[in-house]
Amino acid sequence: MTTETSATASARPLDGRVAVVTGASSGIGEATAEHLAAQGAKVAVLARRAERLDDLVARIGKNGGTAVAIAVDVTDAAAVRAAADRVQTELGGADLLFNNAGVMLPAPVEELRADQWQRQIDLNVSGLMNVIGAFTPQLVRAAQERGVADLINTSSSAAQNLYPTFAVYAGTKAFVSHLSKHLRIELGPKKVRVSAIEPGIVGTELQDHVTDPGASAWLEGSKESIDWLQSIDIAQTVGFIASLPLRVNLPQVFIMPTAQPS
Repeated sequence: MTTETSATASARPLDGRVAVVTGASSGIGEATAEHLAAQGAKVAVLARRAERLDDLVARIGKNGGTAVAIAVDVTDAAAVRAAADRVQTELGGADLLFNNAGVMLPAPVEELRADQWQRQIDLNVSGLMNVIGAFTPQLVRAAQERGVADLINTSSSAAQNLYPTFAVYAGTKAFVSHLSKHLRIELGPKKVRVSAIEPGIVGTELQDHVTDPGASAWLEGSKESIDWLQSIDIAQTVGFIASLPLRVNLPQVFIMPTAQPS
């Protein structure tokens, strides 16, 4: 192998892999889809906003990558199963799943915002499970064929740390982290690596959805002392996890802004 060939191979460590990214129309999902495609993976991008997905696919293609857009609401189990069928038919099945769709709607519990509680549970828990249920068979098959597959779930530092008014959101993310630990025990022997990424504050659309004035003020005020993480920071972490040697699994990655204390 020539030096040039070695350099090319190392620059595209995910050549031959098929990645599925949910929540891909913005923020962490969008950045991760672009990053994984740049590393050589064929990428299926899933989200509700079809126009934004089409723009993302066009951008990936312009940069020499391959991507397929599938407009889907992950809270619709039947639609997610149909999306999985498309990935199998068009790309040959997934061996890397970045399960990233989610929403953050903090508010004092005494306000009884049951609509927001349910929205977070529907997307962060049920939606996550719909995607896992639809794509795990593909991951298991891929692991048998190539020796490894990756299931990477987006959790949050809120799964471990305490933030006032974030109780329901934190509870959904604690579910994601704990679920990931159990799935690792179940799927690890089948050569499917399971990881949970637990970021601190990341500058994305997530903050734009916050309606509680107190939480919004806290987030905005934190910018004065904290250089927030960027979506590319998480994207590069996902790429790193997926490109590790087959024998290596990072079950839990806690990634924080340097100045964020907790």
